[in-house]
Amino acid sequence: MSLRAILFDAGNTLLFLDYPRLATAVARATGVNLTADLLAEKGEEAAAMLERSDGTDRERASRFLETLFRLGGVPAEQNEIVRTTLLELHRVRHLWGRVDPTTGPALERLAGAGYRLGVVSNSDGRAEEALIALDLRRHFEFVVDSHLVGVEKPDPRIFGLALERMGVAPSEALYVGDLYEIDVVGARRAGLDVILLDPRGRQRHRDVRTAASIADVVAMVLSGHQAASPQAGPANQIGERRP
Repeated sequence: MSLRAILFDAGNTLLFLDYPRLATAVARATGVNLTADLLAEKGEEAAAMLERSDGTDRERASRFLETLFRLGGVPAEQNEIVRTTLLELHRVRHLWGRVDPTTGPALERLAGAGYRLGVVSNSDGRAEEALIALDLRRHFEFVVDSHLVGVEKPDPRIFGLALERMGVAPSEALYVGDLYEIDVVGARRAGLDVILLDPRGRQRHRDVRTAASIADVVAMVLSGHQAASPQAGPANQIGERRP
């Protein structure tokens, strides 16, 4: 079957942590010198450390942020200060508050080519709100938020909910996410092909196609590469961005 639908993760795929905002607030609260560049550098390391961890996605997200700031130099005894600061920031505005400026135009190209688009996200019930705030929600038919539907990746049922809404078969859909153990494993269990978002080219050893940005994913799809078999190795990375 040909590709008809493309589903996307939200956090660290369509939306990214607002590192300047986080660094400024936590530095002020803890007295630790933090920069947006430092947090961005440590972000992938923190995600890799926690990718296989147990618990719900909300628990993993909490541990990710705790690990991120620990790697950034905040002492463990200030964890509660960090947690309180982040909760207040998130209450005011979603922490995942940045978007690659090339993402919107790339999604418009996909829609213009006739592909149906949706979001499948492990989130806290506010994924749609975050997409609206960054003017991305209009590109998608729906947002499946794990908190609202009661099942989260890598459980294949969450992908099944999205496919059912679209009326497409798993073989007609592609998923784009950023975590191998959550996104790739879950989507494959549901029968979907996958592209792993890998901005720094650190996942090229994996048995999945990778791309540096949503714009590069779209270039792959529109050039017909979506039908290719995934292969590991350097030739598998599209548009690599080096740190």
